Amino acid sequence: MGTSIPILIPMKNFENASMTRRAVLFGTAAVMVAGPAVALTQSQATRLVNTLVGEINRVIASGKSEGAMIRDFERIFVRYADVPTIARSALGADARRASRAELSNFTKAFQGYIARKYGKRFREFIGGQIKVKNTVNRGKFFEVVSSVNLRGSSPFDVAFRVSDRSGRDLFFDIIIEGISLLSSERVEIGALLDRRGGNIGRLTRDLAKLG
Repeated sequence: MGTSIPILIPMKNFENASMTRRAVLFGTAAVMVAGPAVALTQSQATRLVNTLVGEINRVIASGKSEGAMIRDFERIFVRYADVPTIARSALGADARRASRAELSNFTKAFQGYIARKYGKRFREFIGGQIKVKNTVNRGKFFEVVSSVNLRGSSPFDVAFRVSDRSGRDLFFDIIIEGISLLSSERVEIGALLDRRGGNIGRLTRDLAKLG
């Protein structure tokens, strides 16, 4: 721990630049962990976060087109995030009334939406650095606490919540300055669903064009 890894992260204040901040780390899930992390260790949780950040940084520095970068970000999201849990949490209580097929289709559309929405912002993030400070065992998950330093901005903390409840070591939420990123996404997805009269199928179709 304590390893410094360059990364791109924009930030001035959470309300006005919340999408920019979340883009670095892709959004996440509300706390839905069913039991304590048994097999996952502190070092594994820390390593996951370091590897995730390293992959994001390589994409940013790749010089690829925006479209190619977004495809890479979606691949990274699918690889390191507990996507089903995150998507279900973003859908909120409405997930309980969704059929298996509706939930599967929404999850697929949601991951693409997240990749497009935040992947487009990564070109703005060059010049920052994230440093893992410590990893805390929260009982049901590990919280990897990092400090993010940007040019012309005060440092701020980012906490990655990591669990193995899915059978793999994955992040399921990210906390920036005390605010759950998925909680913010849950509000946004809820608003999108409300504007579509609660129609999950319509929301899913529209997500394929949003972001």
